[in-house]
Amino acid sequence: MADKASDIHFGTDGWRAIIGEGFTEENLVRVVDAAARVFKEDAVAAGRSLDEPGALIVGHDCRLNAHAYAQLAAEVAATHGFRVKLTQDYCPTPTLCWSVARDADAVGGIILTSSHNPAEYLGVKLRLADGGAAGPELTDRVEAILAADEGVPTGERGCYEVVDLMTPYLEELRGMVDVQAIREAGLRVVVDPLYGAGRGYLAGLLRDLGVEVVEINNDADPTFDGLHPEPIRPWVDRCIAKVPELGFDAGFINDGDADRIGAVDEHGNFVNPHRIMTLVAWHLAEDKGMTGRVVSTVTASAMLKRLCDQLGLEFVSTPVGFKWIYAEMQKGGVMLGGEESGGIGIPGHVMERDGLLMALLLCETMAERGRTLGQLVDDLFAKVGRMEFTREGLSLTDEGMAAFRERVLPAGTYEPAEFAGAAVESIDRRDGVKLSLAGDAWVMMRPSGTEPLVRIYAEAPTTDEVATLIAEAKRVVERA
Repeated sequence: MADKASDIHFGTDGWRAIIGEGFTEENLVRVVDAAARVFKEDAVAAGRSLDEPGALIVGHDCRLNAHAYAQLAAEVAATHGFRVKLTQDYCPTPTLCWSVARDADAVGGIILTSSHNPAEYLGVKLRLADGGAAGPELTDRVEAILAADEGVPTGERGCYEVVDLMTPYLEELRGMVDVQAIREAGLRVVVDPLYGAGRGYLAGLLRDLGVEVVEINNDADPTFDGLHPEPIRPWVDRCIAKVPELGFDAGFINDGDADRIGAVDEHGNFVNPHRIMTLVAWHLAEDKGMTGRVVSTVTASAMLKRLCDQLGLEFVSTPVGFKWIYAEMQKGGVMLGGEESGGIGIPGHVMERDGLLMALLLCETMAERGRTLGQLVDDLFAKVGRMEFTREGLSLTDEGMAAFRERVLPAGTYEPAEFAGAAVESIDRRDGVKLSLAGDAWVMMRPSGTEPLVRIYAEAPTTDEVATLIAEAKRVVERA
């Protein structure tokens, strides 16, 4: 339980805690006060006025009492001289990011969300002036302020402005696709926001574009009906059942703050983010004539690399975490960036993941090519070959985790010549350990950055081969 400032820490993308336990009004005030101080220091260092350091935009998702917490955050941020703009209603994280990037006066953003975590959690994500996620260089400074200040900040509160973030953002999305093609295609899709911040927005936009939409899991229910708002099984099973039941062309699932995407084809097959990202890259390059680097993490599918090779696109691999993809986006020349968890983004839109945009681009691909989602996936397999993927988490004791780190992770300690009967062609240690095998198969083991477990990833041409790799990886981790 985070009951004092020194207990509050930012993880991979923000600080998160259970509502009413670690996530309290007192701790929220501490976090926002510290973040506002850092934003102000940077704004003044960049030449802004001490009294008027610029604007901060505050948003929130659909968690319990999220709007009231966001109001409090806006009041606290305003005491530091910022012109604070608060969303009038819940909004996706990419909406907040896009709004910050498009506001010349904005120096950053604060969004209250817990992304794909269960309903009882809420948290804070910080965003920079370009809409990108604040990295450790900023959040470490926030934590340092928290650790130094054991008392609660003063009860002073400032004023804020309530703004409509959604209308201009949705209009931006509409302008990024071929409206006429989508309108004439007669598409029918299921939209599943998993009770999250995409609720109503994607479905409404698609209906405006002439798509027949059935939206599920869309009640204003802060318990999320027991679902975890993450677009993976078993949480996507309702959508998997609904699409073939209705005879629709596809289904789209977003996570709790709508920056991630999963999909379902007309037969009820789950279309994982690897396939979505490869399809979108193909569409952007071949149908829309876009060019540039394609950036993904070390857990990216071999299908994406094969496609880039065929299309003459440079493929860049990074460690796990969107912050590494964002760093590549900052260099320029990136067409598309994404990760296996479903966060995919186009920096020409915003330097962040956007699950709503990815759904629109899949609709555009279906419309322009005259294909269902399942047929698009089949076309992809015909072009680059079929690969299957699985990710699992293996919980360990503290002793087991220490043994794994000592025996498997350091170079020179774990150097297998073969794995599950296949020759090891190369070893990548940028993030855990990844073993590349024949036929573009691979297996990876890495400690989670957010949970006390080892994540195991595997990709191979068949599900049986993937299962074999996962089983052997578990034995390696547990022997460590």
